[in-house]
Amino acid sequence: MVFYFDASVLALGMALAIVRDDVLYPGASGCPVTTPATPDPEWLTHAGRHGWVVVMRDKRVRKRPGERQALIAHGVKAFCLTGAGNYSSWRILDLLVRAWPRIEDVAATEPAPFIYSVTQQGVRRLV
Repeated sequence: MVFYFDASVLALGMALAIVRDDVLYPGASGCPVTTPATPDPEWLTHAGRHGWVVVMRDKRVRKRPGERQALIAHGVKAFCLTGAGNYSSWRILDLLVRAWPRIEDVAATEPAPFIYSVTQQGVRRLV
């Protein structure tokens, strides 16, 4: 299983790639997504094709039907840090690390596509 951190959480992906060998982010060595400026339809195609588990920060994913539909159309497993609001990078990392066991469990057992939110209250299915 590979976890892909999109441009919205680029620094987090870069940090986690130091301690985990199953993390990719735009511009990482060997990643077909070469820049954070890659349009969503392009990197979503890669994510779906390769079965990546996407981690992103998007508190409005529930209100953007086009974005939700794109994730679903490409067969992506996605976790949105919807409760991270104005959190510092440190607080976002803390949130993610505490939720990580549940994220791994869901990613390993739930069929694609799906979108889960990750908040202080836990990990729950949106779509």
